[in-house]
Amino acid sequence: MSMVLKGCLNIWRDCLLFVIIRMNNWYKLICNNCELQLSGTLNGGQSFRWSKHLEDNQECWIGVFKKRVWILKQNETEILYKVFETKCGFEKKEIEERNELYNNILKDYFQLNLSLREYYQQWSEADPIFKKAAQQFYGIRILNQDVTENIFSFICSSNNNISRISSMVNKLAKFYGDKICEINGETYYSFPDVENLTQPGVEAKLRENGFGYRAKYITKSAEMIKEKGGEMWLEKLKGMDYEEAKESLMTLTGIGAKVADCICLMSLGHLGALPVDTHVYQIAAKFYMPHIRNKKTVTKKMYDEIGDHFRKLYGPLAGWAHTVLFCADLKKFQGEL
Repeated sequence: MSMVLKGCLNIWRDCLLFVIIRMNNWYKLICNNCELQLSGTLNGGQSFRWSKHLEDNQECWIGVFKKRVWILKQNETEILYKVFETKCGFEKKEIEERNELYNNILKDYFQLNLSLREYYQQWSEADPIFKKAAQQFYGIRILNQDVTENIFSFICSSNNNISRISSMVNKLAKFYGDKICEINGETYYSFPDVENLTQPGVEAKLRENGFGYRAKYITKSAEMIKEKGGEMWLEKLKGMDYEEAKESLMTLTGIGAKVADCICLMSLGHLGALPVDTHVYQIAAKFYMPHIRNKKTVTKKMYDEIGDHFRKLYGPLAGWAHTVLFCADLKKFQGEL
């Protein structure tokens, strides 16, 4: 047997071993369900790459982030998960070390360094309405998402619903991302880099596939990000303070105050950012700010007033606290949890 063939067989064997280990073993992350509730967190309109499935008659979630496919499920004290990625050829020792790597990725993604129980107590003491919502919507966390995916996902969110946004985001990944793996006949792709969205013909293809006017917003914003410096500009965003980051995002086509606040909250670490949409306005008008009821439009002044009201009520993590109220307001959650 030639050395080349032997080497290829060894790589194939290692790849097969890696796949088998990933397929038949669940990794484990210690996490109390009071600190993280998968259903409310992954299905609340933050990320659009997660879908609910049943495995062994237990609810689990399949999603894509960090160029990997993840299957997550939980019990009262643990998150159990599998990971699929395109890399192979790891030795057994390296595979065992993956558990620590994956745990750290999940901790960062769910921002588990922050004790949610303590903040829930603070917010409940400040607001009896929050206290009531928290009884059912415990463990709602803000995801620490990739800024590129977050930008283009929320450009797709304009005048749209979660189901259609999810479809558009998955199409962007399928058309311009990289294939990761197939699971139960479903192919999963990583989200594309900005460079891939500046290719000729992107806008036309997106229009053909139901993106409408958002196709132009996506391609124009991708070109603008590229002109500003591409990945270097996106990294620079992470070092800006809240107001500067928000203003910079609003220079992109299709991004107004609400979308900019979503990105600041979910990708740039500005946990006091509070995106004001129809749901948030209705919550504010009904329970907190009766003087804004029956207003036909949310002006910039009113938008800022609503955000400032909740920042004063909840403190520096007001955007996180209000996300719990947002989840409680979504009809699809009522009766589900």
